[in-house]
Amino acid sequence: MEKDLSFLWEVSPFEFILVTVLLAGGAAWMTGRANARTWSPDWQLAIYIVLLAAATRFIHFALFSGSLLSLWYYCVDLIVLLVIAFCANRFTRAGQMASQYGFAFERSSPFTFRRRG
Repeated sequence: MEKDLSFLWEVSPFEFILVTVLLAGGAAWMTGRANARTWSPDWQLAIYIVLLAAATRFIHFALFSGSLLSLWYYCVDLIVLLVIAFCANRFTRAGQMASQYGFAFERSSPFTFRRRG
């Protein structure tokens, strides 16, 4: 089977969606949520996601015959996972601020909060 190389995926779009978006994306969402719930800094979340992206590349390599040491596809996986993780972090943090400090803050959108006026 020839590899259909693309901008975002190596083998197939199904493999990219299954491994990167669903499996690793779910782990990135939970990591971002855990980081927000423990009030950890954002740089710590970025380190966790760098490691998660490396594990994601290994799953692509082991299960779907993708390349293990491809810098381009590692960066693609890393960017997707960083976006998911930081969205989860902001979503959880906005909820935290609105519930724990409800006297001072209210949720203005799913990802933001503002001072009560």
